[in-house]
Amino acid sequence: QVQLVESGGGLVLAGGSLRLSCAASGRTFSNYAMGWFRQAPGKEREFVAAVNWSGRDTYYADSVKGRFTCSRDNAKNTVYLRMTSLKPEDTAVYYCAADLTDFIPTREYDYDYWGQGTLVTVSS
Repeated sequence: QVQLVESGGGLVLAGGSLRLSCAASGRTFSNYAMGWFRQAPGKEREFVAAVNWSGRDTYYADSVKGRFTCSRDNAKNTVYLRMTSLKPEDTAVYYCAADLTDFIPTREYDYDYWGQGTLVTVSS
């Protein structure tokens, strides 16, 4: 089992920045690819970003490319999502997820473990 706890969400003005954190416990963190997903009100959960086990490789949804940065610190068992130039359409509950793989999964059903989510609200 892997337990994931997100933090760092909140209310921010459009154009502002936030950094989300996801702390992992339970298994060897560095064995897992880590992803971020989000779910806006009334919409399905969607892929945002992911990082491979080493942190060397990342992948982003087109909607956040150039604005969001996904990184990890394996010594701290934590993955981060740095969000800049935030837009009202970025408002959502953000979830981190873990998948035991060497690749960078982008599909929701690839991931085995999920956090409870943290709410990000971007006000115009």
